[in-house]
Parts: sequence; C-alpha cells; structure tokens
Amino acid sequence: MKPGKELLFLALGGSGEIGMNVNLYGCDGKWIMVDLGMTFADPDYPGIELVLPDLAFIEERREDLLGIVLTHGHEDHIGAIPYFAADLGVPLYATPFTAGLIAGKLEEEGLTKDVKLKVVDVGGDFKLGPFGIRYVPLAHSIAEAHALLIDTPYGKVFHTGDWKVDNAPQIGRPTSDDDLRAIGDESVLAMVCDSTNVFNNEPSGSEATVRGGLEEVVAAAKGRVVVTTFASNAARLHTLGRVARATNRQLCVAGRSLDRILRVARATGYLKDFPETIDFDTAMTLPKREVLIVATGGQGERRASLARIAFGEHKIKLSEGDTVVFSSRQIPGNELAIGRIMNALARADVKTVTERQAHVHVSGHPARPELSAMYHWIRPQMLIPVHGESRHLHEHRRFAREEGIPKSIVQENGDIVRLAPDGPEKIGKERVGRLILDGDVILAANGTTMNQRRKIAANGVVSVAVAMARGDRLMGEPQIAIEGIPVEEDRDAFLIEAADAAATAARSGAGTEDKLRESIRLAVRRCATDWTGKKPVVDVLIVRV
Repeated sequence: MKPGKELLFLALGGSGEIGMNVNLYGCDGKWIMVDLGMTFADPDYPGIELVLPDLAFIEERREDLLGIVLTHGHEDHIGAIPYFAADLGVPLYATPFTAGLIAGKLEEEGLTKDVKLKVVDVGGDFKLGPFGIRYVPLAHSIAEAHALLIDTPYGKVFHTGDWKVDNAPQIGRPTSDDDLRAIGDESVLAMVCDSTNVFNNEPSGSEATVRGGLEEVVAAAKGRVVVTTFASNAARLHTLGRVARATNRQLCVAGRSLDRILRVARATGYLKDFPETIDFDTAMTLPKREVLIVATGGQGERRASLARIAFGEHKIKLSEGDTVVFSSRQIPGNELAIGRIMNALARADVKTVTERQAHVHVSGHPARPELSAMYHWIRPQMLIPVHGESRHLHEHRRFAREEGIPKSIVQENGDIVRLAPDGPEKIGKERVGRLILDGDVILAANGTTMNQRRKIAANGVVSVAVAMARGDRLMGEPQIAIEGIPVEEDRDAFLIEAADAAATAARSGAGTEDKLRESIRLAVRRCATDWTGKKPVVDVLIVRV
C-alpha cells in the first residue's frame, strides 16, 4: 500500500480501544505518523506490564515514512517511542514540554544519539513532504496538549489529539474560540476526534474548580493526607501546590514519574511557583496535620508509591485518622487493582475519598457539549472518531450526525480509510496487533510464549523425567514435579499415580522418540485431569542411559 494522489488515514492503535494511540496519514507516496503510544497490560497477560503496538505495516514501508509527530506527553501517545523510534529511523517532532519527557526516555535507553528529536514551538508549524503541520494548543490534563492542523494537496485535517474545553486552565493558554472558528473558515475536510467521553452529557469541567474541592477535603483532614493523581497532570500538581499553601501543609512527592514531570515542567517554564518539597524522613517527623503527600499509583499499579504505602512497604506510613484522596478517574479495567489498595487502606483505618464523595477531579476529555462546540467551530466536512472502544466510536458517529456533520465513518485499527478524493471510504484492511514487553524482550501478544504462560497460569504444569535404556527399557521410576496443580491434600497419592501412568506409557513401546514422549505426556495429563478436572501443561524429558 503506497498512497497515490489521495489522502489516507490508518490507525495502528487507539481505534476500537482506549490507549496505545498510533495514527498514520498517507499522501502522494509518503506517510507521517501521529503519536506512538503504549498501554498497560491486564490480567490476560500474566507477567507483563506494558503492551505495545505492532508496527509491521509501517516498518515494511519505513522508506516512505517522513516523521513522527507527537500531540502531547501522555504514555498512551509517547510511551512506545523508546522501543521503535530508532528502528523507524525518522525524526520526532514535539513541543518543548513533550520533547523534554521524550528526551528523558531516550536518555534512559541510551538512544539520545540514535533518534533525532526536533523541538517545535507551541503553536508552531513545519513541513514534511506533502504535509504542512501546525500545532494548535488545546486544554487537556497535561501541559502543551495540541491538536494538529494537517494541510495536504487534498484538504485539511484537524486531528484533535486529547482535549477538553477549559475556560480557566491552570497551565498554558489554549487556542481561543475565535482562533478555532478561523481554522474552520479555512475549510476543513476531516476532523479526527477524541471519543472518550462521548456518553457524558455534562461538560468535563475546569481544572480551576477542583482546587476548592481538594482544599476543603485537605483542610478537614485531621492526619496526614495523600493525594494520588496522574503524574503527568501538571495542572493538578499546580493545584495541589496551592492547596498545600492554603492549608499550611508541607508538600512531599512520592514517585519517580512525579519527580520527572516536575523536573521537565520547571525546565520548560511551568510550575515555577511550586512549593519546595520535603523528603520522606522529614514528612514522617512533622506533625500529621502539617503534611500533604502527592503519590503515584491511583490506578492500582502494584509497584507504584501508593500501593507500597498501602501495604506498609514504603517510608511513608499511614494509620488511623489519615486520608487518601483519589484525584483521578478510575480507568475501566483497573477496578480490582484499585479496590485491592482501598481495602488495604481500610484495614489500617485510613479514610479514602474519591470523586464520588467530593469534587476532587475533572476529566481531560470532551463530553457532548464540548464536542458539539468543536463541531461548530471547525465545521468539518467529515468526522473520523478515534480514541475509544467500538461503543464510543459508533456513538460519536451518531452524535456527529445529529449535530449536522455531513459525513462520518467508524473505523478501527487496521482499516485504511480514503479521506479524499470522494471520501470517507474504507478501501482496505491491514494486519494490526499487539506486542508485549516481557522483561527486555518484545514478543507477539498472542504468540507461543504468552499462550503457554496463560495455560500454565490457568492449569499449572507437570514435569516428567523418564530414564530409558537400550531396547526402550524403562530404568527406575519416572520422576514427577508439579507446580500449580490443585492436589494439596493428596499430593503424594497423585504423584504416585502420575508416576505409574508415565511408567505404563513408557513400557508401551510407542515407537519413535517423539511418539514415546507424546504417549507419556497424554497419560500423565489424563491422570491430572481425572484428579483435578484441569488440563495442565505437561513437559516430558526422556534421558537415554
């Protein structure tokens, strides 16, 4: 697939799912990539923390890729850069704050000299082959979130990235309504738009309104207060700095990602008035009512600061009378992990406060009123919903039709959509998928390793060692080892019966070595199934003596 005299759109991630955003635009034989994100693993990937996009489509066409343009610094938009950027071999483009976060990632991986990172001014523009790209500042829950106005010979695309309407943002100054109307006056062919909150009828709300709710909760607390929020939410950090001053509390920060965000924000001109922070030891020696702690881990991440605090594995200790405030939205799929931490806090008589009890969070994504406003400012000829699961994308299309947008199309990862001429139209389907980061190795998410690990996690494993002499004579007794087989009270009896089954199969004279191994494997698995109702992974080692 080489773009002809046309404008194409292809999502390799982020359409049909929330997270792992990777979008391609094709025109006159060339491609550009917008964002290169990752997502966090769920229980379907045992032993895995990070899930990455499969970029095989564009890796096979890397000679036609001109560059990677980043809209903002959230992990679901930049998190996969260290794993793919060097191999793709094209420059990265980002505004100063986002570039600072990316530079830190590249430095950690020793890739600073291998990847070109080009810094673009806030609101700046540049050319990439047939693409003219202009950064359009929008409000979001991170500094320097931008839409992209992408100009091509076949029309303009307004790619929103993640955004919201906020008339009182705490960091930065988004583009005004008049500026957005002016973009609409230029005649926009397509708007590729965030769908996350399309089911919400109430506006997302301004970051400025959160300060009052947080201040009220912190002021009323009698003990230590921990506030957990997304580390990248620099606007929330700004708010918490003000809350600490207003409630006469010293501020302590717990989490490497928070340290990184603070460092990059200050280096790029943000959070200049953020209070000086205290270390963990000082926080624990001060009177409880004089400490406010900001911690990572509000989504239940096991190794984040909040989890370690909740389970008593951190220098910060909480007890009866202390309060933990969840100043973040609960991401679907994280309910069990978050509940685990809340239960641990409850056992220590620590009070928890969420957005259900107090106004301590606002979303960074547009609800229906904001979507409607953007439609009428930009006035696109067509809408392409992205950044949502299937239900979000279809609802977004319905809502856009109701609001008078003439054309729209629901696409998901792998769908090639021609935007012009005569679009939108699906013209093909490319293979897409997921990769996993397993330790230091990148593997297929549904490859042999992960499928076998799922089987082991679900059913356990039996290892069988059999010694065979010449003439296929069994020597001694087969040795059996088990892991995760539910026979606790009957372990010894099960091992005896499994060894007997292996011995009987070994004496059967099954023929070739492979046939013999398979005969033993099936015999032992049948025994395990009879005892447990499960079908464990059975590994057979034949030793010739």
